[in-house]
Amino acid sequence: MSAEKPPSSGPLPDLRERFFSGGNPVAILPERSASVDELIRESFEKHLAPVFSKGMAVAAVGGFGRSELFPHSDIDILLLVDKASQDEKARDALSTFLRKGWDGGLRLSHSVHTVEECCQLHTGNLELSISLLDQRFLCGDSGLYQKLAVRLPKFIAAERQALIKGLVRQTRDRHEKFQNTVYHLEPNIKEAPGGLRDLHVIGWLAKLNDPARELPDWLSELAREIEFLYAIRCYLHFTAGRDQNVLQFDAQEEIVKQPFAGGPLPVEKWMRQYFLSARRIHRAARQAIDVTETAIPSGLFTQFREWRTRLSTSEISVSKERLLLRNPQSLESDPELALRVVRFTARHGLPPAADTERRIERALPAIETFFAAERPLWNHLREIFSLPHAMQALRILHDTGLLGAVMPEWRMIEGFVIRDFYHRYTVDEHTLIVAESLLELRNNKDAARRRFSELLTEVESVPLLVFAILLHDIGKSIDGPTHAQESARLGETIMQRIQMPEEERGFVRFLVEQHLVLSSIMNGRDLDEPSTAKDLAAKAGTVENLRYLALMTYADISGVNPTAMTPWRLDQLWRVYSIGMRELTRELDTDRIHAADGAPESDFLEGFPSRYLRTHDKDEIAAHLKLEEQARNGGAGVELVRRGGVWKLTVITLDRPRLFASIVGALSGFGMDIVKAEAFSNSKNEVLDSFTFADPGRTLELNPSEVDRLRSTVEKAAMGTLDVRQMLERRMRPATPKGAAERLRPSIYFDGEASLHATLVEVIAEDRIGLLYDFASVFAESGFNVEVVLIDTEAHKALDVFYLTRNGRKLTENEQFVLEDRLRAVCMA
Repeated sequence: MSAEKPPSSGPLPDLRERFFSGGNPVAILPERSASVDELIRESFEKHLAPVFSKGMAVAAVGGFGRSELFPHSDIDILLLVDKASQDEKARDALSTFLRKGWDGGLRLSHSVHTVEECCQLHTGNLELSISLLDQRFLCGDSGLYQKLAVRLPKFIAAERQALIKGLVRQTRDRHEKFQNTVYHLEPNIKEAPGGLRDLHVIGWLAKLNDPARELPDWLSELAREIEFLYAIRCYLHFTAGRDQNVLQFDAQEEIVKQPFAGGPLPVEKWMRQYFLSARRIHRAARQAIDVTETAIPSGLFTQFREWRTRLSTSEISVSKERLLLRNPQSLESDPELALRVVRFTARHGLPPAADTERRIERALPAIETFFAAERPLWNHLREIFSLPHAMQALRILHDTGLLGAVMPEWRMIEGFVIRDFYHRYTVDEHTLIVAESLLELRNNKDAARRRFSELLTEVESVPLLVFAILLHDIGKSIDGPTHAQESARLGETIMQRIQMPEEERGFVRFLVEQHLVLSSIMNGRDLDEPSTAKDLAAKAGTVENLRYLALMTYADISGVNPTAMTPWRLDQLWRVYSIGMRELTRELDTDRIHAADGAPESDFLEGFPSRYLRTHDKDEIAAHLKLEEQARNGGAGVELVRRGGVWKLTVITLDRPRLFASIVGALSGFGMDIVKAEAFSNSKNEVLDSFTFADPGRTLELNPSEVDRLRSTVEKAAMGTLDVRQMLERRMRPATPKGAAERLRPSIYFDGEASLHATLVEVIAEDRIGLLYDFASVFAESGFNVEVVLIDTEAHKALDVFYLTRNGRKLTENEQFVLEDRLRAVCMA
């Protein structure tokens, strides 16, 4: 797009030349308005005054009323009349006035109203009342206009609340059309969030404000942003020769060359300036809405709002559904207070008040200095990302600049543009929408996405997944081998600084490095080719990792643009996940460790599933070797430790019938709730059983001696010297939960091809205490041997995989049929 002069469409004296030579657009617009004022007055005197010697006045409204007339904007005028005229001569005169205006290049947009009509609230035409906030007299019957000037302020005062509510509703609807973000790669600089219309809203709300209430002067604070935005719109109008308001890619290429833009500049750098400017405008508009709206009483809702004040704490006060700091000055001495405010939002869904946001923004230098040192900030973030309103909190972190204070590397992608026709958003906004797409699955009502919603309930840590998403593209602004590697490298620095535990850091690093794996397979591999499943399984490593990667891929594609996740892509992604899951569960039995280097650990590892090496580090393997030595000396090696809020039990002993059922029964007999379990055997017929369980009754915590008793009980059960069935009979079976019809319907799947010698059985059912023991008992009573077990429980859903044999062979079809009935009965018990 060049700066060549298009055909003129109105009086643009030397404004165009002055603009392109570096003229101030804020000064140019009043001149443009003044020249149009004169043309309208001349036309009125020539065509309307002879017919309307009195009884008609012309007023400028809207942008024209503000004397902010852009080169090719519509010229909004109000024809104020004392009464509706049916006179044909009057109609002809009006028609001539409008036609001559258009012929002269004036884009006149007119409305005809009486004073009475102007001072009435029209619910279907709020635009009229709002436009009158910016009206000014041009010509005609000054006495008639004076009547409006007297009555209009009284009307506005009487209808202030209704006008504010209507304006706020319209603004939110407009923002919604643009996904509530300023970060569109080809932004509409007038209507999108952070555009000119948001500036207008700030001005209108100031005029609608009760004079007794003092508001911040947002427009004065945004003087630089206003000039920047005015310059862009003038450029678009002058070069297009029409009312063009979309900053398209070709216009971006040209505008950065212009002197008024500070050019020449790289497009990406200049667009970043635009986005940061738009963000400040959008934030000011939201704050203006917040301050104005909270002053409006709202009947019964006010009573509920006041009830919510009971949520106030010693640091945070809840007032009118907003969060205020009791001692704002404490932000300087206690920077973590800002994160506690965000955590409050994440828990209760209440946003900070505009004043609180502004105070946090002013304290950012001190907050960032404090956060620059290594501090346990991950504790804050983990809790924030786990709470019901995590996405609202994440937006506040971003909008206030706190996210950049916690992770200065985040600023590298703020407003950063990757210019293509596929992505709609900047990198930072894409990242936030990816997180939003993931978290929306928690309340998903879309049947097509239900499978991914259920998958989200199966992952152990949503906060880790959200944090991996925040890091996954943070390296895109850096030239490197791949952005995934750069993101992982930057992420490592961030995770160390916020003191994330090493185990969690390794997992997040894996997710960031591998976040494109499923997409590349979906788009570039034959899903029916066996090597595809093997490659995917090798890169994912475990079924748990695959779940995380599938969810991350779902969210990443969904965050590209609103239509990117088509039904076809949704199905293809699930298919990729399914073939990977099938391969990984098959490998539990078929992919075994073969280590022949003579080392002690090699002898122990020989014959274990390869998964063992992917899920255990060197220290854990060394601990298992010690347990094996205990087992050789005493019959069973047992370790019971508490980790975080759960307990971990590890047992090594020689395999025997009912072994797995006996250990599960010992735990169930103590009232423990098993949430994860694995059972593997090596080539020496040694079994490694590991269990993660919760203690819902806090038996072990409140009675330390019970820890030793449980350890002793498990050891006896493992060696076959204790009949756990007697223990279980003494325990009262939990009652069937109410609403049984709404319980999770069990899914039972058999696969005779997953292993050369065993049958895979997969069960998904509603979890309960004792469920795993009941499964194990059914297997034992049926004469089936459990070769490999992988148990997982998330959100009261049991996800269990068993490899079963009978007398060294696979299960027959009849045995599968009978077993399915028995397992289904256990699930529904």
